Amino acid sequence: MVSAGEFTGLPGAVAVSHLTVYDWPAADGVCGGTPHLHLTCSEAYVVTGGGGAVQTLTTTGYQVTPLAPGTVAWFTPGTVHRLVNEDDLRITVLMQNSGLPEAGDAVLTLPPEYLTDPQTYAAATAIPAGAPEEEQERIARARRDLALEGYRALRDAPGPEALAAFHRAAAALVRPRLAEWRERWLHGAGAAAAATGEQLDRLERGDVSHLACAVVQAQQPSALGKFGMCGRLNTYKETF
Repeated sequence: MVSAGEFTGLPGAVAVSHLTVYDWPAADGVCGGTPHLHLTCSEAYVVTGGGGAVQTLTTTGYQVTPLAPGTVAWFTPGTVHRLVNEDDLRITVLMQNSGLPEAGDAVLTLPPEYLTDPQTYAAATAIPAGAPEEEQERIARARRDLALEGYRALRDAPGPEALAAFHRAAAALVRPRLAEWRERWLHGAGAAAAATGEQLDRLERGDVSHLACAVVQAQQPSALGKFGMCGRLNTYKETF
């Protein structure tokens, strides 16, 4: 783990990606991405172009938030969200915990029979990295449409139990990966918070030595046009 005074990742150990939301129409005539939730991460959208909305489902109910250039929208863990593309919607996405939402902390709203165990879930959702682009697109569209089946059932359920059952199933699916996630948090957001505490302590003592260790970093995207959950992604190498 990095020293608390030496953390050089993005501020707060967030991660950034650039998203062009899918324009594929679904069975309900709406174009957009795959509904899903995160279990330990908040996520924010900075809308940079086009227009659309994000549909959300929580224990307080169903909501639609319009998205236009300049909008900043965010949500906390447990929010089922579906991006809707109405006019070439483009977003800069800010993800907590060094990009964990795109590195495992996401469960698609598949029908319950696909949420029984990690192997069954993976068979319905995994996109082989080496597959031809046409095959990757086919799988991305198929899993989007499958997730919409489960999403509509959750949205239309008469009471809270269906959503609560999905929460329990999602937690069970990710449990085998929690130790890995904890390491990412310790080396990322945990280290970033500790670094600030240490710097405050130093300044109280009149110690400015950490200011002499300032660094500047810049990156170009490390991957272009990946098939993500909500659209085509330009992503950056993770830094902790």
